[in-house]
Amino acid sequence: MTATHAAWADKGTYFSQTRSIRCGSLVLDLSKPVVMGILNVTADSFYDGGKYLTPSQVTDRAGEMFDAGATILDIGALSTRPGTHGGNAEEETERLIPAIELIRKHFPEALISADTYRASVAEMAVGASAAIINDISGGTMDDEMHGFMLTSEAAYVLMHIQGTPATMQQKPVYANVVAEVKAFFEKQLQPFVDAGKQNIILDPGFGFGKDVPHNYQLLAGFADFTEFGFPLLAGVSRKSMINKVLQIKPSQALNGTTVLNTIALMNGANILRVHDVKEAVEAVKLFGALQEYNL
Repeated sequence: MTATHAAWADKGTYFSQTRSIRCGSLVLDLSKPVVMGILNVTADSFYDGGKYLTPSQVTDRAGEMFDAGATILDIGALSTRPGTHGGNAEEETERLIPAIELIRKHFPEALISADTYRASVAEMAVGASAAIINDISGGTMDDEMHGFMLTSEAAYVLMHIQGTPATMQQKPVYANVVAEVKAFFEKQLQPFVDAGKQNIILDPGFGFGKDVPHNYQLLAGFADFTEFGFPLLAGVSRKSMINKVLQIKPSQALNGTTVLNTIALMNGANILRVHDVKEAVEAVKLFGALQEYNL
């Protein structure tokens, strides 16, 4: 850790002191883990692409996830599956902003996250009422992103990626994946530490520039990231780290997802980002019972 960050960590972040985080005008209680439901309004996402494109499909799916216990709804309008080059900002905005506005209209109290790595899109999303920006690049794919987030009251999910979605799975290499992700967080957090912005969520980026061994090394070492004093997000839902080990399709990976979500919870995850909200909420409840009744 840098001297500045170490001093801050010793003093205690807002999250470490309150077990909560500010998201715009809202305060997200993280005294217990919560579930972030994934809503992709894209035609080409790896698991649910093309399922939620019409207004009724979007609102029906959002309602299902909130009814199942989702605390946060993460809306994505650009596929970042391995090998994709992504559309342009105009296309992303044309899908994302109406979806945010539609969700806000039907679910006025919803805590909405916008999944984007573009600062211009993030700014419009926050203007449309998104309270969290979920950036898969941690600020490495748009030099303007950190500058915008430093001026915004929205919370920021800072995720690790090696490369870009187009290149990230072309033989990723690490000497020590946990140590290198920690070093990445150290570097990317510094502007926020210097400015005193504390509503940051860290995501080690399972599947983003990592092969199967790297992903399991990250999961095994997940607890190491708690030393930063920020909430931790785990996004393993139906990813290849499950499918390749079990030799199954993403559509068959619900049980494997639940197993890995449970391991993530036991290693310190505060937010589970998932396609299947009901099962993740059940995992959180059972994990809570384990904590409550453990002697």
